Amino acid sequence: MTEFTIALAGNPNTGKTTVFNALTGSRQHVGNWPGKTVERREGDWRQNGHVFRLVDLPGAYSLSTYTLEEAIARQFLVEERPDLVLAVADAANLERNLYLVVQILETGLPALLVLNMAGVARARGVKIDVPALSNGLGVPVIVTAASKGEGLEHLRQAVAAALIAEATPS
Repeated sequence: MTEFTIALAGNPNTGKTTVFNALTGSRQHVGNWPGKTVERREGDWRQNGHVFRLVDLPGAYSLSTYTLEEAIARQFLVEERPDLVLAVADAANLERNLYLVVQILETGLPALLVLNMAGVARARGVKIDVPALSNGLGVPVIVTAASKGEGLEHLRQAVAAALIAEATPS
């Protein structure tokens, strides 16, 4: 059984933990980051003989390490080097979220952009050209409304495809 580590990173209030809970169900573990008081969430899901371990990083606005949350997120991404980063952004406030997304992409880690809160964006009349955004950023973009269960199966499939393709020898 192959195990992959996936970091969930994003600004506060993007629904990152809702995505985490929706993907992992009740298999979450809550603890503290070593030497820190910021809560750490880990959980997993199993699919086709693979274990996908998710680490829900603290909400941060950048990887500049001005706050404890930013320092923890940066340290995990740079030192732990997860197999994949799910950069979770609020689809209704995308411009505000893109700064962190671009910093995550600059780490060189494999990533997917999760445009969460799609229902809120639709209600506000926000329209996002997902193929153009994906092309511009160079990563797959998955649209979700995690609190309603929308897009989660597509997200699971995209995660599995990205990681299993990467791990399969040519």
